[in-house]
Amino acid sequence: MEFLLDYGLFLAKIVTFVAAIIVVLVITKSASAKSSAKGTLEVTNLSEQHQQNIELMEHHLHDEAFIKARDKAEKKKQKQETKQRDKQIKQAAKEGTLDSQRKPHLFVVDFVGSIDAKEVTNLREEITAILACTKQGDEVLVRLESGGGMVHGYGLAASQLDRLKSANIPLTIAVDKVAASGGYMMACVADKIVSAPFAIVGSIGVIAQIPNFNKVLKKNNIEFEQLTAGEYKRTLTMFGENTDKAREKFKQELEETHVLFKDFIAQRRPELELEKVATGEHWYGSQAIELGLIDEVKTSDDLVIEACKDKTVLAVHYVQKKKLAERFGKSAAEAADSVLLKWVQRGQRPIV
Repeated sequence: MEFLLDYGLFLAKIVTFVAAIIVVLVITKSASAKSSAKGTLEVTNLSEQHQQNIELMEHHLHDEAFIKARDKAEKKKQKQETKQRDKQIKQAAKEGTLDSQRKPHLFVVDFVGSIDAKEVTNLREEITAILACTKQGDEVLVRLESGGGMVHGYGLAASQLDRLKSANIPLTIAVDKVAASGGYMMACVADKIVSAPFAIVGSIGVIAQIPNFNKVLKKNNIEFEQLTAGEYKRTLTMFGENTDKAREKFKQELEETHVLFKDFIAQRRPELELEKVATGEHWYGSQAIELGLIDEVKTSDDLVIEACKDKTVLAVHYVQKKKLAERFGKSAAEAADSVLLKWVQRGQRPIV
């Protein structure tokens, strides 16, 4: 009888333990499903931040009497402006022109691109939101930082910026650090390119590189087989023996991509001497302006501060919600697969 009692208690513990695991798994799955929901749009008023910084500095630069006098004068000025503003709004409401009373805006978007340009997903959402609410007089500033990457990824990113041009919204791109290769492909869409003095610009070229382990496999008596349908379905390979014909075909594809790259830039910056700048070389901002790669040497901070004088400056940032599994990191196997996939992609797809 005592044995049956002990066995019953043991069984109850097992059932409780299994039930607890199931509950944890259900909660984890539920949380993961919720976190996979679409992201959110974050808007920061940079004009307000700039004004707050000025006021904070003035509190340290002036005595209390000056601050009180200044605040009194500011309140009086704001009261007069509000009164005048109310009159304008009432008049505009009567005339049906309320939209025209809105102060012009500068929308600021940040794009820090990786090699596969996955950030284009956020860029798409940000531009869509901006296009939904822009009025005449509004402008867009993209603070761009990228050394380039996959052709298709950066081609799509440039196409997203083209949506602004199609809507006749003035677009400025500011390069504080680097906009090379695919990054410059995006930049040349803009009406105006501004670069910091030592920012890297240019690198109008195409590259592809891939390791080949064929000799290692042969040395260890390991055979590698690859079957394709179509003569050029796969040219260069990581594990097979590459032929001169395959190399020539792959180089031909790189040249074709380079021609498309140059044509894209020529359409958007026709004044450029392409034969001089499309060599794959890069230049610093102070050199790039002489070649016509950029229009002005200046930082994005200068542009934002200048815009605060007569525009409302809003930073627009789309944030994607990550799944629970992504928050705690991928497993070692997933990481290894990801690295291998990137090697294969880099070898088979040109990088600009």
